[in-house]
Amino acid sequence: MKKLPKSLKKYFWDVDTSKISIYRHPYFIVQRLLDKGDNNAVRWVNNHFTNKQIEDTLTKLRDFNPRVANFWALFLNIPKEKIPCLQTPYLQRRRIHWPY
Repeated sequence: MKKLPKSLKKYFWDVDTSKISIYRHPYFIVQRLLDKGDNNAVRWVNNHFTNKQIEDTLTKLRDFNPRVANFWALFLNIPKEKIPCLQTPYLQRRRIHWPY
């Protein structure tokens, strides 16, 4: 079971990092590091996950900051219509909770 490096554990403050595996939890890891990580975290994701895995994460999970998702959609050439957190219903609900 491949573990996260110590330098990335700060992004997983709410879970027991000893139980996280890049093989069993790829979507969770990719989402968290792309959404909240720094350049080193993004570099680590790019070295350990394929573009297909990153694309799958973006198109299956809606827990991305819309700005982050928009960047990755442009970077990976993913149609924005495929990314849940960029869809109008999600954006409207998000504005109720975070009106900025």
